[in-house]
Amino acid sequence: QVQLVESGGGSVQAGGSLRLSCAASGRTFSNYVMGWFRQAPGKEREFVVGINWSGGLTYYADSVKGRFTISRDNAKNTVYLQMNSLKPEDTAVYYCAAVYSDSAYSTPKSRYQYDYWGQGTQVTVSS
Repeated sequence: QVQLVESGGGSVQAGGSLRLSCAASGRTFSNYVMGWFRQAPGKEREFVVGINWSGGLTYYADSVKGRFTISRDNAKNTVYLQMNSLKPEDTAVYYCAAVYSDSAYSTPKSRYQYDYWGQGTQVTVSS
């Protein structure tokens, strides 16, 4: 079992920045691919970004490329999401997710591929 706890959400104006954190516990963090998803009111939960075991492989949704950056610190069992140049359409609840993988090249993007989820943190971007 893996427990995930997100933090760092809040309200910012368009063009601003936020940094989300996701602290993991329960299993060997470095064995898990980590991802961030988001869900806006009335919409499906969508993939935002993912990162492999070591942090050497990252993959992004087109909507956030060049603005968001994912990283992880396996010594601290934490994954981060740096969000810059925020737009009103980035407003959503952001969820951290994890899935065990025995491949360094695994890049899951579907929410159904992830086994563990945090409770979510609200990000609100005003125009």
